[in-house]
Amino acid sequence: MKQKGNKELIAALDQIEKEKNISKATLLEAMENSLVAACKNHFGKSDNIRVNIDAETGAVSVYAERVIVEEVEDDVLEISLAEAKLRDPKAELGETVMIEVTPKDFGRIAAQKAKQVVVQKIREEERKVLYEEYYEKERDIVTGIVQRYQGNNICINLGKVDAILTENEQVRTERFRPTEHIKLYVVEVKDTTKGPRITVSRTHPELVKRLFEAEVTEVKDGTVEIKSIAREAGSRTKMAVYSANKDVDPVGACVGMNGARVNAIVDELRGEKIDIINWSEEPAVLIENALSPAKVVSVDVDLEEKSARVVVPDLQLSLAIGKEGQNARLAAKLTGYKIDIKSESQANEE
Repeated sequence: MKQKGNKELIAALDQIEKEKNISKATLLEAMENSLVAACKNHFGKSDNIRVNIDAETGAVSVYAERVIVEEVEDDVLEISLAEAKLRDPKAELGETVMIEVTPKDFGRIAAQKAKQVVVQKIREEERKVLYEEYYEKERDIVTGIVQRYQGNNICINLGKVDAILTENEQVRTERFRPTEHIKLYVVEVKDTTKGPRITVSRTHPELVKRLFEAEVTEVKDGTVEIKSIAREAGSRTKMAVYSANKDVDPVGACVGMNGARVNAIVDELRGEKIDIINWSEEPAVLIENALSPAKVVSVDVDLEEKSARVVVPDLQLSLAIGKEGQNARLAAKLTGYKIDIKSESQANEE
């Protein structure tokens, strides 16, 4: 028997499609699949059952796929040739036909199932949309609002979802107040049953790179290329930059007028020092630049060993090595070379 239409259901689906951006066809298909499963209780099996919900009226119809036989042994799966001929004079043995078998009370069952399916599907689709939205931000920077500390971790609101800034991804010297806006690097976005799980970082070297892309037009459009970054978060970053355009000073572009561009990034990183140097394909030149602000007398490079022996003026030794070895350490990380620094006096003695 044909069920009455359900205009309220269709109106509700139209509204959900509009407000939640969830396809009405997707919801109807999910309802039909759910109702097929419900038919198992009524018919004992559901393998041959098809449910159709009219997208305009909401009317629900149930059809059974039956094979035409001479003598029926299973009336759920088979139909006699005589009965099939009454429906279609051209019916032949062995063919399959769709017979409407909508139960009397199926409208009530459909209404219950529809509500369950809609609620579940809305949750699934909202989770999917959220995941896709934030997955696009993976390996990029986002602005978050500090919510609260949870032990050593910090709960950050990213707009539609929360992220946890774990202790490992925090800069040791940074402290934040609730409601404070901070920039974060999205390390990874994972899809879970509770929504996207987002790993964010304040220590990642790529955070510095993305901040320069946002602040410096020439970096964003590719005129200036950031070739290498070495970072000790909260303390110092060294960054090597290059431009194929001979009319562009890559270091000057990143520093900005009176240091405006780099200072904006230093402020965002709570005072972290940033050294910007010129990139060179020549390892000796790159190493000399990387040891800035120290002056260099000579650089002897061993390409096979990926090592370099550097000689600096006596009075520049401590500057070249840096406090607790930081300058030399960052230069080595930036260039990929093991660097041995000697003063001129030490070199002469050797």
